[in-house]
Amino acid sequence: MEVNEHQEGQRLDNFLLARLKGAPKSLIYRIIRKGEVRINGGRAKPESRLKMGDKVRIPPVRLTETEATPAPGDKLRSLLQASILFEDEHLIVLNKPSGLAVHAGTGAALGLIEAMRSMYPELEALELVHRLDKGTSGCLMLAKTGKARKGAMEAFRQHAVGKVYHVLVSGHWPASLKLVNKALRRQPERNGERKVTADSSGKASETRFRILQTFPGATLLEARPLTGRTHQIRVHAAESGHPVLGDDKYATAKHKGINRLCLHAASLNMVHPVTGKPLQASAEYDASLNGILRMLAGD
Repeated sequence: MEVNEHQEGQRLDNFLLARLKGAPKSLIYRIIRKGEVRINGGRAKPESRLKMGDKVRIPPVRLTETEATPAPGDKLRSLLQASILFEDEHLIVLNKPSGLAVHAGTGAALGLIEAMRSMYPELEALELVHRLDKGTSGCLMLAKTGKARKGAMEAFRQHAVGKVYHVLVSGHWPASLKLVNKALRRQPERNGERKVTADSSGKASETRFRILQTFPGATLLEARPLTGRTHQIRVHAAESGHPVLGDDKYATAKHKGINRLCLHAASLNMVHPVTGKPLQASAEYDASLNGILRMLAGD
């Protein structure tokens, strides 16, 4: 298969996931590791970036019934369609539901991108521009074309995207704590799980925080990550002594009545990578987060 202009710049693993409909990531990584997938005759890695004109050799793949990625049900289809905040011929921005992984993987047979590809089979280049954690809700951008994906990803890399999160943390956040500046280091994955620690030898990371509302024993914050590290807001909040409510990775205590990660990508704004026009999207809280806020307020 020859790489076209829409596929240029894609990672090899994402390219294969889009081509091999229903194939789980474990199978994709296995055939790459065994050298069954070749780029221009040579071995490659999952993170290898494709160039226009590259010839990718894909081996015949037979999926067992247990291996095939399930199709999204009517409920998920309706939810995702109703979650679209912005759409044109280049991009889609939607309000990602909490609890839905952005792609299939450990513990998730079906992810958001697989569901969207099933719903829009005519969009052969449909791909994630960035990611949100499974428990995080809110603004998530997908690209319909290679040109849009490359331009949007470059904007994210250059920190040219304004991202605002709302985060509910444990305890009373001090009003004087407006900037957390702690370097972060990703730890090796274990059983598909990623974890990040504050480490002076890690990558520089900064998050601005602002109090939006206080509750008995909790604080609702606005968080603006100035860098884009994995789990940045979650780790910076925990390191400040106020972990995100519902965070089963970085918080030690559980809170009654909270069964989701209380982190929401409230808005994003940028210059559209193709049209050059301003693009702004805002995502409302879902029923679960609204319910938690009402519970904390005593309503």
